[in-house]
Amino acid sequence: MLNVFTLANGRLFQEEIESADALADVQPVWVDLENPTAEEKGWIASRFGLVIPDDIVDDDIEESARFYEEDNGELHIRSDFLVDEDAGPERKGARNVRVAFILRDNVLFSVHVIDLPVFRLLRMRARRIPALIEDAKDVLLKLYDADAEYSADSLEGIYDALEKVSTRVLQKEVTDADAAEILAAIARQEDLNGRIRRNVMDTRRALSFMMRSRLLNAEQFEESRQILRDIDSLDSHTAFLFDKINFLMDATVGFININQNRIIKIFSVASVALLPPTLIASIYGMNFRVMPELDWSLGYPFALAVMLASVVTPFWYFRRKGWL
Repeated sequence: MLNVFTLANGRLFQEEIESADALADVQPVWVDLENPTAEEKGWIASRFGLVIPDDIVDDDIEESARFYEEDNGELHIRSDFLVDEDAGPERKGARNVRVAFILRDNVLFSVHVIDLPVFRLLRMRARRIPALIEDAKDVLLKLYDADAEYSADSLEGIYDALEKVSTRVLQKEVTDADAAEILAAIARQEDLNGRIRRNVMDTRRALSFMMRSRLLNAEQFEESRQILRDIDSLDSHTAFLFDKINFLMDATVGFININQNRIIKIFSVASVALLPPTLIASIYGMNFRVMPELDWSLGYPFALAVMLASVVTPFWYFRRKGWL
């Protein structure tokens, strides 16, 4: 899909592009390619002289080659953007999607394989808010700003989810089935929190590279610094959430150990309580010739009564001591 945006009075307007001729008639500020076809790549090459390789959003690209500037002034950036789909009905989970940016002749080209929430958010804002964007570099900065805001919203979602988990862990008895569900929920939030931390770290690197490239004007430079400050606050919040996740994980595992200890205690008490009657039964099963109880008419009931008393007495003692 080829999304072409022109700029008028600080607002983005999406142009309908259905052919190479239609693309030649517009002067875009942002060209967004979502899983582009070979034909659409040909239109870009013909109109702008920019060749987009097939592996431009390859996740296996070397980290050192993700941020660089060509001799002709092209700025190349590979950034990860967060997609949190765990709240939807399909519950696909969270992931980081690689996006390739190319800034050339005051036109921003972005290439990615799926539509991203951050891109939708920027398009909506740029249509509604006047004077939000002045050039292609503003588009890129606003994308990073929206990405930081999207990450902050996801962190709030993690906190809300962990609050629900805390209620289950700390305000009721946790069974093994409950513990399994709780651990699964905690694991999902831990994965999302880790992806957010990786995402904001990648955004910080991209912004630092843009600031070092000296392509930003004074206002854009200050905006980059403000985004970096927001990212710093997100870093501290992710650290806090990691501590909370570890606490809930330890508490849940502790309840599992308590439940297991209860079961082991029952077996231990039963084993100790059954030792005396086993001893008595073994004594009367030795079949010695001289055993007074063998000729006694009440010998068998007497042995059963002694065995029963030897079972009841330990249970009574353990109960009195509070071990049961």
